[in-house]
Amino acid sequence: MRIKAFLLPTALALALSGTPAVAHAAPTHDRPADAVDLDVLFVSAHPDDEAGSLATLGQWKEKYGAKAGVVTITRGEGGGNAVGLEEGPPLGIIREREERTAIGKAGVENLYNLDHVDFWYTASAPLSEQIWGHDETLGQIVRVIRQTRPEILMTMNPSPTPGNHGNHQQAARFAAEAFQAAADPKAFPEQIRREGLKPFRAAKLLRTGGTGTSSTGPQCASSFVSAVPTDQVFGVWEGARAADGRTWAEIEVEARREYVTQGWANTAAAPTDPAKIRCDFYTLVDSRVPYDPSDTSPEAILRGSVLPPAAGGLPRGTEFHLTADRFDITPGQSVKVTAHVRAPRNRALTAPRIALRLPAGWTATGPDALRGAVPAGKERTATFTVTVPAQAGTNAQQLLGGTLTTGQGTGRTDRAVRVVADVRGTLEPLPEVGLFRTWAGDGGYPQLDTLIKPVLTIGSGKSRTVRIDLRNHGRRPQSGTVTLGLPAGFTADAATKSYSGLAPGATGAVTFTVTNSDTGLPTANEGGDDGDYGITITTTSGTGSTVETGALEIVPTSVVPRAGQDHAVDGVASPGEYPGEELDLSRIWEGAATTGQDASAKGRIAWTEDSLLVFVQVTDDVLGKKVVPQDCKRQRRTDSVEIIVDPKGNSSDTSTVFKAGIFPVTDDPANGDPPCWQRDADNRQGPGATTAPGMTVVSKVTAPYTGYTIEARIPYAVLPDAIDPARMGFNVLVYDSDTQDLSSQSRLGWSTFTGVRADPYRYGLVTLPGLTPASRQPSAPVFPDTAARSVHSAQTIAQSAVDGVAPAAVARLPERALRLTGQRQVADGVRVTVRADRAGTVYLHTYDGDRSLGERSVQLRPGRATTVLVPVTGGTPTSVLAAFESGGAALARQVPLT
Repeated sequence: MRIKAFLLPTALALALSGTPAVAHAAPTHDRPADAVDLDVLFVSAHPDDEAGSLATLGQWKEKYGAKAGVVTITRGEGGGNAVGLEEGPPLGIIREREERTAIGKAGVENLYNLDHVDFWYTASAPLSEQIWGHDETLGQIVRVIRQTRPEILMTMNPSPTPGNHGNHQQAARFAAEAFQAAADPKAFPEQIRREGLKPFRAAKLLRTGGTGTSSTGPQCASSFVSAVPTDQVFGVWEGARAADGRTWAEIEVEARREYVTQGWANTAAAPTDPAKIRCDFYTLVDSRVPYDPSDTSPEAILRGSVLPPAAGGLPRGTEFHLTADRFDITPGQSVKVTAHVRAPRNRALTAPRIALRLPAGWTATGPDALRGAVPAGKERTATFTVTVPAQAGTNAQQLLGGTLTTGQGTGRTDRAVRVVADVRGTLEPLPEVGLFRTWAGDGGYPQLDTLIKPVLTIGSGKSRTVRIDLRNHGRRPQSGTVTLGLPAGFTADAATKSYSGLAPGATGAVTFTVTNSDTGLPTANEGGDDGDYGITITTTSGTGSTVETGALEIVPTSVVPRAGQDHAVDGVASPGEYPGEELDLSRIWEGAATTGQDASAKGRIAWTEDSLLVFVQVTDDVLGKKVVPQDCKRQRRTDSVEIIVDPKGNSSDTSTVFKAGIFPVTDDPANGDPPCWQRDADNRQGPGATTAPGMTVVSKVTAPYTGYTIEARIPYAVLPDAIDPARMGFNVLVYDSDTQDLSSQSRLGWSTFTGVRADPYRYGLVTLPGLTPASRQPSAPVFPDTAARSVHSAQTIAQSAVDGVAPAAVARLPERALRLTGQRQVADGVRVTVRADRAGTVYLHTYDGDRSLGERSVQLRPGRATTVLVPVTGGTPTSVLAAFESGGAALARQVPLT
């Protein structure tokens, strides 16, 4: 059954109440016969991650009745707050409300928060997995899928592309794993054995975005040209009009503006010219059902699962997909390709015949028909041997297609494979990239490797080793050469190196020493192609040669001298205090371009026996909003400076880095509007006085305002590790805001790449000749560990009381576990009697249908009735909400007041 909506239609809600649409649940004593039945489930990391898909989800709901839900792993309590001082769990509850209001505008009624902590902005998926816990989080997502049974799973980009949030990457990886695990009875068997859930086979898995180009306007879907020929990309135009006459682009903007804590209240209006309205694009990651890649209609993704197929297609619920026994194959080799056919639960497939569609010159042997009809709900397979021609080109993905013809209709599907040379040589991956490739290969999604461009960084004027990884994909031992093709301004210790005796299936490597010989080459994102200097890798073997590509990125370097003898931290760089070179901090790495007067900066760095000294001079035309001292955090919201130190220049993420965010001025006139500083997204976060004892900051702001200077002394003792004087990672980032809404418009710095603040490998590199640091052990990272919890969210409890999914998507307790009786309003609150059949904690809320008016928690003993007074503040309650936790499981109840 389809259950009562939790969100009033937006226009009606606004007309009735004058307030945003939020979760509303009907009072209930008993669980519905069935839990909520969804069609689409979007898996995300934070509130607002789904915002770019709301035009799509809204269209699908209004036009096709497709019911969508959202899984949000965290409530985003680690993010910024542009409108208040709340942070941590209180901010998380606010952000949940923003999300429910925003998704409600697209008709999305079900939001599932998993209660994991939002620790900080990171580019690391492994760090996200470590903090959230792999099996626990995956199990929660699998439970939601098995309970809500969505045909379509949607998520984000799982790869470590530059600037991609590590939380987003890991959420997407969980979604991909859950797509498979939810269908596997051996995965999380306790959900089946103890909770009574059943495996569920979702039809399709898609990620947001597409790699390629497209025009805007009504033809954006059909005009998309994929940069990866094997990608199946579908588009949904935002310019379609909703029932109220507005475009879905306009509705999506209205929804985005609900995220006021994130500074989105002033999101730019949607284009009014249809020719300028874009598509939402989605790339197919996996599909169990047939699909038509040429279908550019807005419902293409829904066909064959949520919606019936196009005329002549296979019956809805039919599964048809291909698997291959390996992804990488060489010319002349064969690969086993298996066609899987599963009939709908209520209908057999008669006279099934399978035909493969292959690239030119490829051949296949195998049966063209299955033996007899495929019974309802059953699966049959047919295996083919596909052979690649000996002259096939290498270093390219190819699609192997299949067509299933039955007495009930016809459908098609595809499977990507990659043709590689017998010996393939590739640029060594960055650690995070290597882990992603392993995950993608082990998980059955090796085609996602195309999302990553192989890159390494090198210091300006420096040398580094460059390893070329080799793998023999052929059947015989191989020997040959590897030639490294470098652009002008780079040299290597040899142009070509040899390898020998590489056995079939074995791996090896050759290593070059590469030098940036031209120190005049631009660094960071000003160099090459958006920072990338392209290289080629030509690998030869006994069967031929192949060419792979990659890139080198130059990071700025500097020599840091000892500070002058008369140095003082006073906000002024007097002659002799900083003997080293001046650093250019004016490069843009994100946001709007600036002029020298609008925003520019320069800096210097020096060292003493016990501290680093940093001086930054910023030219700025408009001072952004000043924060109050209590809001000294999240420096990127307004005018500020971020100083970053990676002591040994080898961190894979910022948990082993020092980062200080410094506001040049605060809104504190009683104390002279002093500067403030804090540590953010690093080894130990929090107020500067606590997390960086002994650090000194002096700021001088010009009057009339034309900018400011900041000078800081950073004791070595507050760094996460002892400095390596031969290689210290260092960066300075400058945030420029010209508004009063706590949102920065431009981000500048020394080493500047997209997302650089979370990518230590892209920081600049400095040497500190003469410095002999004291020996010490590295500091263990300190992570935020307090998340907003569902038991403290009235909206979550109200939804859970109706839709059958327990708060935080944990195991659901039976209805008999908790009883609420005698609820009535009294002078000082609401009195209610609670009784549990087991020990646990009950969290009670007085509720007015919109917000919690008061909360109280009580420990319960089995079989003992307890009468509780729940407070009421500022409103008239209409019901009592209860969330009961016991033994890792939970139950939500809602009872009306009598």
